[in-house]
Amino acid sequence: MSHHIVVVGAGYAGLVAAKRVAGRLRHTDVTVTLINAVDRFVERVRLHQVAAGRHPQYLPLRDLLDGTRVDLLVARVTSIDATARTVHVDRAPHAVGYDTLVYALGSRAHVDAVPGAAEHAHTLAEPDRADRLHRRLARLPSGAGIAVVGGGLTGLEAATELAETRPDLHVALYTGAEPGNLLSPRARRHLRRALDRLRVTVHAGTSVTEVRRDVVVDADGRSFATGAVIWTAGFRAPALAAEAGFTTEEDGRMTVDRTLRSVSHPEVYAVGDAAAGHAVDAAVTRMSCQTAMPMGRQVADVIAARLTGREPRPVRIRYAFTNISLGRRDGIVQFTRPDDSPRASVLTGRTAAVFKEAVVRGTVLAVRGTGPLAPARRPRPRT
Repeated sequence: MSHHIVVVGAGYAGLVAAKRVAGRLRHTDVTVTLINAVDRFVERVRLHQVAAGRHPQYLPLRDLLDGTRVDLLVARVTSIDATARTVHVDRAPHAVGYDTLVYALGSRAHVDAVPGAAEHAHTLAEPDRADRLHRRLARLPSGAGIAVVGGGLTGLEAATELAETRPDLHVALYTGAEPGNLLSPRARRHLRRALDRLRVTVHAGTSVTEVRRDVVVDADGRSFATGAVIWTAGFRAPALAAEAGFTTEEDGRMTVDRTLRSVSHPEVYAVGDAAAGHAVDAAVTRMSCQTAMPMGRQVADVIAARLTGREPRPVRIRYAFTNISLGRRDGIVQFTRPDDSPRASVLTGRTAAVFKEAVVRGTVLAVRGTGPLAPARRPRPRT
């Protein structure tokens, strides 16, 4: 009897999962369908560069899937019927049935966190939003301001990239904690020097409680006028999983067991930003490319094992480093322990920038089908 695996979302985790599971089960009666809203692979880690006016290479999904057994359906997922095991999409065939579902729809900027953010702030979680921000910034006159809300990795990369590209603008970073508070002391010192060099004004300990048109308001009621507001203060998974009845966490991520399988629906798996995976220290994985791609590889191995009568190994995500670009010629590579805590080892400056670029290019090589995505040997059924 044939078995249909449907993967929704062709980001870092979903594309890896679809290609790898198709390779591992290529000699079995299994079909794989990948559903994605656009026809290209989006390098999400480069969207802050798009906002600054740089354009990454165009990567058509059909080219990346060439030679695989993965069928591509370019359509937006509108809902999932968990009872009927059906994914509903916005174009023909409008409904796709599944025997196994891999949920990899990523995350979105959490613009519902404060009033006005959804209406007035720009985000960097999707390519069309990054393009829209670029057009907005292109219209800003010299001397205008940019408010970046959120001091995490996305906020730091956006603030420094824009400050380097548009030195005629005043970039301000609003963050509840000290920027880089999870880095080692040496990395924090370098970050501080980079922000000062690029003349980024840092409002540390400032909680933004409201966004108005070209204005941010903090918890003390102070208003800061700006030419554009960029919201990077947190991300959430789409509501589709919860709406379908799958068990989810507060941030919308699907609750999964040690094999990335839904705790409420055993025929469903979740990976990437859409999954509350398990790190080596039993903490929930953080949303990042560094966790997404290993999840994609390992969930493919889990599914292949189960469909060929073998017991899968538990999935445990280990960290190795944190990359932060600080414009095109500077950066930080914070080496970490497997539990994501910082080591003393740090790369900074141009060396870190080159390292970060090599890692980003390496992810593209991976999704093209080299390295960890090389055709896998067919698993042997249990006798």
